[in-house]
Amino acid sequence: MLQQTQVSRVVPAYERFLHRFPTLRALSRAPLAEVLREWSGLGYNRRARDLHRIARLCNFRLPRTVAGLDALPGVGAYTASAVACFALGEPTAFADTNIRRVLGRALLGRTATDREALALDAELGSRREGARWHHALMDIGATICLAKHPRCEVCPVRAVCAYDGVERSPRRRQSPFLASDRRVRGAILRHLVASPSGVTVNALRRSISDPRVGRLVGVLADEGLVEVSSRTVRLPTG
Repeated sequence: MLQQTQVSRVVPAYERFLHRFPTLRALSRAPLAEVLREWSGLGYNRRARDLHRIARLCNFRLPRTVAGLDALPGVGAYTASAVACFALGEPTAFADTNIRRVLGRALLGRTATDREALALDAELGSRREGARWHHALMDIGATICLAKHPRCEVCPVRAVCAYDGVERSPRRRQSPFLASDRRVRGAILRHLVASPSGVTVNALRRSISDPRVGRLVGVLADEGLVEVSSRTVRLPTG
């Protein structure tokens, strides 16, 4: 839930989701439509679909290795390593945005790339207390080593930091939200959450007023996020 979603939005949704689906088994038994309804408002609905698939694959226990976690639907190397570190105590290297910024600035004078940060983390990270090490880097990045206005004067690694206050790594620009397919995909799913019996594609076109609706309904159907039958679109019943 925290992937590209603010903590303030995630906390109430997380609590509500766990109340509705307290175990992997409970989640595996629920239809995907119910899972998507509980997920509504968080965006990136493929995450809910993948979580549902994971629950059906491992409805008693998740894998306990990085490789096993990495093989699950929608789980990549970062998530697998982070779960293995924080939940299982595995001494594994990984780097999120904050870790890349803190390690990169301290040692390279700029935010590190993914590859650079992983190499630095593997070299310098604590083998015995990996969770504390990564929590510390994340906390420094979230509260002190900020992207735009770093608070260098109170930073605990100031004495050895190579950063001079000028960020030299180019930033990738994200497409404006209003122009993105993600906005339209989200609008389609919100309409379906509010319409359990489904709606027609034409009704979606009228409500959303975007020429991409028809195409994106097809994309969502291919991804297993909606069902289409007799021109009616609904959330999956299985």
